[in-house]
Formats: sequence, C-alpha cells, structure tokens
Amino acid sequence: MEICVDSLESARAAILGGAMRLEVCSALSEGGLTPSPGLVGQIRNFGRVPIRAMIRVRKGNFVYSREEVEAMLHDIRILKDHHVDGFVFGALTSDSHVDQDVCWQVVSAARPLPVTFHRAFDETTDPLRSMETIIGLGFDRILTSGQKDTALEGLEILKHLVERAAGRIIIMPGAGIRWENISRIKQCGAREFHASARKKVYVGPNAHRFGKDDYIEITDGESVKAMVNIVNDGTPGEG
Repeated sequence: MEICVDSLESARAAILGGAMRLEVCSALSEGGLTPSPGLVGQIRNFGRVPIRAMIRVRKGNFVYSREEVEAMLHDIRILKDHHVDGFVFGALTSDSHVDQDVCWQVVSAARPLPVTFHRAFDETTDPLRSMETIIGLGFDRILTSGQKDTALEGLEILKHLVERAAGRIIIMPGAGIRWENISRIKQCGAREFHASARKKVYVGPNAHRFGKDDYIEITDGESVKAMVNIVNDGTPGEG
C-alpha cells in the first residue's frame, strides 16, 4: 500500500498505519508537486519506509518546456542527495503520447533509483501502446486509474493492463481508492495500490485570513491500516 503525503503529520500517520511506501509531494491540492528537500529529510527521520519523491515543477498539463525539464533534472540531483528511494514522474507530448525524450532524460538522471510513471498515463491516447513505451524506457511502475476519474470506474482497463503487463511492469491502481472499495479494485489483479487516505481536520482561521479554508486535509492512519489489512487479505479491523 503506497500512501501519498504532503506533510510531516500525514507521513507519520501513514507509517503508523502500515504503509509500505510513501509518495512524497508538496501541494496535493494541485495534484502533487516536487517536495522540498527539508520535507523529505524530516520524513526520512521517521524510519526506513521507502520514499518516492514526486518530480513535477508546476500544476497543469504534463507537456514541459526545456527550462522546466532542466529544473526537474536539477531537483532529481538534489533529492538523490537526500536519500530518496525513487521518483514519480510523467511527461507527454502535445498530442498526448508519452514524451520519450524527456522521460528518458529523467529515468537516466534517476539511475540507479527506480521511477514510477504517474497518472499522466491516464491522459494518453492508447493505454496499451503507452504501457509498452513506458516499459521500454525503464520505468518500474505505472500509477493509473484505468484512464477514468477513479480506479473503480477504470476497473476493466486496469484488468487489461495487468494482464498485458504480465509482470514486466507493476500496474498500481490509484484515484478514489478507500478501504470501502479496495476489495473490488483488487479484482483487477493488481498487487499494489495507491491512495492518499485523507480526512479533513479543523485548524481554525488565520488571523489575517491568508487561507481560504479553516480545514486542512491529512492522512487518516486508521484508513491506511484498514486498507493495508484488506490488501493483505484480512479485514478492515484486523491487525
């Protein structure tokens, strides 16, 4: 069970809940951006749960300029020095194919660390062809909702991807996964799953109203624990 986190509190809750790996980002509200070295370093102090760092320079689409690519390659070099265990990245061409040139540069810069191709995959025009391209580039996982808004809606495509992958790459369903539905999503044959397991927590207003909301979203450790138990063929209350 991989849990996506963007704060120290969320990382601690995910680890206590039994997460097998963390995807560390900043700004999950924007779909996840590259985390700071400080955040990664502090999470590393919590224990040896593997950390994969998101590499994404901005929100929006996954078509990147030369300058943006250089910025992300620089981030990879810095985060490797902070002992991450891998990266999460995806880039597309303007016609929604995998950008092989940019992806090759990122995978090469990340070596010997592994790289997950993230949900940019769900915007590609041909998922099976895109999967073959991604395998050829050297990614070790694909995070995908089966090209739908949620993994539950994309279950049929997820099944096809798992079957066609045949162990050559890990297909990791993500998007809208909760302990209430993960048993159904397991039916696609995947062995790894991705979720944020977030809950809203009231923090009160800022004195000068810098924020738009009096709530923040953090990882719910109990939800993580329930999902981990279900993935491990238990029930939500076991363990």
